Amino acid sequence: MNKPTENESLKNVVEDCLPLAQLLEESSSFPSKLEEMFLLQKKLNDETNGLNWELGINKFGKEINWLRCIHMEVAELIDSTPWKHWKNIAADPDLENIHIELVDIWHFLMSYILQETNIPKAVSLVNTHCIYEAVAIEDVDVKSLIQESETLSYIALAIETKNMPPFSGVERFIDQFFITCKIAGLKFTDLQKIYIGKNCLNQFRQDHGYKEGSYIKVWNGNEDNVVMMQILDKMEDISLLKVYEELEKVYKNL
Repeated sequence: MNKPTENESLKNVVEDCLPLAQLLEESSSFPSKLEEMFLLQKKLNDETNGLNWELGINKFGKEINWLRCIHMEVAELIDSTPWKHWKNIAADPDLENIHIELVDIWHFLMSYILQETNIPKAVSLVNTHCIYEAVAIEDVDVKSLIQESETLSYIALAIETKNMPPFSGVERFIDQFFITCKIAGLKFTDLQKIYIGKNCLNQFRQDHGYKEGSYIKVWNGNEDNVVMMQILDKMEDISLLKVYEELEKVYKNL
């Protein structure tokens, strides 16, 4: 086998470094993206749960348990994989839905973080964890993904049962969440894009009777999550207003 020339070796090194260089360039915008997401989450929580939701009670007197929310969303994530030994054992994981479930977990994790601290500190806590290189979609290892996802549930249960202090639990949660994103092939920039779409969809649901039970969740045979992803795929510049308008167009024709 011929040895690569010096120029070829240099070219290989440069090509190997390009993804990291691109990631580092992108990461300069991460603090502003994080601040936007935390502000949007606080606004959504203020509107749907009422002011002072951080105290653990919404405006209807209903207890808010973000840890349980995370635990339940992890179960939905795992259900998007062929984990059952008795059914569809050769099925492929639904990676698009897994990414949506990760974004749902992110909604609840941000809410839990905001329950424990303020937005500037939240951004500072999360920022360094956002710089990671997600695995390629074709390289996602389902067994590892399930194990890392379950760890999120274990952390939630450890805090809930007072076997882990809440604030150290926050830091452990953040670290584990982005480990799971990495293994699931979900880049931070895609997390942010889907979050904007899902935040808009959550607001749209509330505006159209979700809490009262009159909202239609299946649109022409597809769940609203799927329709939301289709809308995002067609958009170059994502904004809450544009996504909301597109959702409205589809919903009014149901």
